[in-house]
Amino acid sequence: MEVALVILVVALALSFDYTNGFHDAANAIATSVSTRALTPRSALLMAAVMNFVGALLGTEVAETIAKSIVNLDGAPSHTALVVVVAALLGAITWNLITWWLGLPSSSTHALIGGLVGAGLAAGLGIYWSAIVDKVVLPMVISPLLGFGLAFAVMVGVLWIFKSASPSKTTRRFRLAQTASAAAMALGHGLQDAQKTMGVIFMALLTVGWANKDGGIPLWVKLAAATAISLGTYSGGWRIMRTLGRKIIELDPARGFVAESVSAVVLYVNAFVLHAPVSTTHTITSAIMGVGATKRLSAVRWGVAKNIGIAWILTIPAAAAVAALMYFILHPILG
Repeated sequence: MEVALVILVVALALSFDYTNGFHDAANAIATSVSTRALTPRSALLMAAVMNFVGALLGTEVAETIAKSIVNLDGAPSHTALVVVVAALLGAITWNLITWWLGLPSSSTHALIGGLVGAGLAAGLGIYWSAIVDKVVLPMVISPLLGFGLAFAVMVGVLWIFKSASPSKTTRRFRLAQTASAAAMALGHGLQDAQKTMGVIFMALLTVGWANKDGGIPLWVKLAAATAISLGTYSGGWRIMRTLGRKIIELDPARGFVAESVSAVVLYVNAFVLHAPVSTTHTITSAIMGVGATKRLSAVRWGVAKNIGIAWILTIPAAAAVAALMYFILHPILG
């Protein structure tokens, strides 16, 4: 039974990674496509490749997911594995709901919510202090930082290029967006693929198939990188329309600044803070930041409000689905 459950966890984790790819593909490329810096297909191909590369650049975020959310020490192995299965089902369900509605919610927080909900349903310990430090605070600070930095940098760019030819400036920023979109896609892979690695690592640790101090096995890294890349290449057109057009009509300069600021925020959280932040929250707030430099009314705050509601609901909604799945699956699989 344990072997079958581990296989189920790996399959669900890679399925979640795939849904993460098509759900969050828009994060990396929506601005570039909306400003016509890249065609949709070439943007998706570039994002898929950079996702794969980014997924292999570190494991710090993965280890945070594996070791700092739910305390599985001392839990029966089948209980721990059912918790992970239920958490993944909760996260996948919420991803699909928000994808269908075209809302750019956070796959990161859906997974964390799933782990918390299933862990509570199983009566396991939750590392609340780590969740506050590594999840809640970054969830609040990263969007504010993305908005503020994007606004400030965009004001600087407008001042620097105030006397430049508009047509030449547009062409140059359209070219620069190729680099900024690639940087954003690299940060997406660096952050989001690691969460899948962390979940698989949890399952392997539970049954003694991995060493807690030995790091994440190479096959896990490659599998997670491949799954998120394939998901990204399959596209996320519904959410792309929301990010690229519905929040604000972007020009190449604003698209470049939003992507560049978001990439920096993602890199700092991955390499310095080891915090699993949301690429969705970061890029969405950066888009609103650059849009606000036109005028505050240029941002479609009604759309932004709907996105904000989805953000707030993500963790409790995924947790509720995961808890329900645990109560259903535990008697069957136990």
